[in-house]
Amino acid sequence: MPETLADSTDSALALVQRTSLTRLMADAVENLILSGEMSPGTKLNEAAIAERFGVSRGPLREALRMLEESGLIRQEKNRGAFVREIDLDEAAEIYDVRAGLDATAGRLLAPRITPEQVAALRALADEMQEVAGRNDVDRFHRLNLAFHDRLIGFAGNRSLSEIYQRLVKQLALFRRRNLLVPQAIPLFADEHSAIVDCLAAGDATASGEALYRHAQGGKARMQQQRPIG
Repeated sequence: MPETLADSTDSALALVQRTSLTRLMADAVENLILSGEMSPGTKLNEAAIAERFGVSRGPLREALRMLEESGLIRQEKNRGAFVREIDLDEAAEIYDVRAGLDATAGRLLAPRITPEQVAALRALADEMQEVAGRNDVDRFHRLNLAFHDRLIGFAGNRSLSEIYQRLVKQLALFRRRNLLVPQAIPLFADEHSAIVDCLAAGDATASGEALYRHAQGGKARMQQQRPIG
C-alpha cells in the first residue's frame, strides 16, 4: 500500500523527535563530562544515564556515537563507552592546531571588527585585569573561555568555529582551568588586553601574532606544570 501524506508526515515527525532527543542527550552527557562530573577514564553506565534522564537506551546510544565522533568518548568492543583520556603529547598537538586557528581568527576579525565587538572584548579583558588583582583563578578561567569564544564567534567563520569548539572540548579532557596559577594570572590578563589593542587597531598581522603567541604560551605552561583539578 502506497505511503500516504499523513504517513510521510508522521515518519518525518518521528525522525525529528528522535533526532532532537538524541541531540539533547548528547548535550546532557557532554555537560557531565565537561563539568568534571564524569572524569577522563570513567566508564559510562548506560542504564544509569538512561534512568537519570528518563530516556530509552536507543537515543542514548545514538548520542554516545555522536560524542565519539566529536572526540569526547571512546567505545571499546564488549566493554562499553568511556570518557576519553588525553595525554600530554596529544594535548600539545591540540594546542598547536588551536594556536593556528586563533591566529587565523585574529587575522580575519581585525580588518572588520566593529566598535561594539571591540567594546565587548575590552569589557572582558578589563574584568580579567580586575580579577587578576584578586587572584581568583576560577573566575579568570570563566572569563578566559568567554573571551575566546566571543572572539572566535566574531570572526564569522563557521568552519573555524566548529573545529575550534571541538578542540577546546577535547582539551577539557586533559584538565580544566588549564594550569592557571595565581602568580601568572596578571601576565595572562595583560596578554588579553594586548590582543584587544591589536584588534581595535585593525592590524591583522599583529592580531594573528598576538593570538598565536598567547596560545603557544598556554601550551608551554601546560608542559611545564602538573595538571590541577
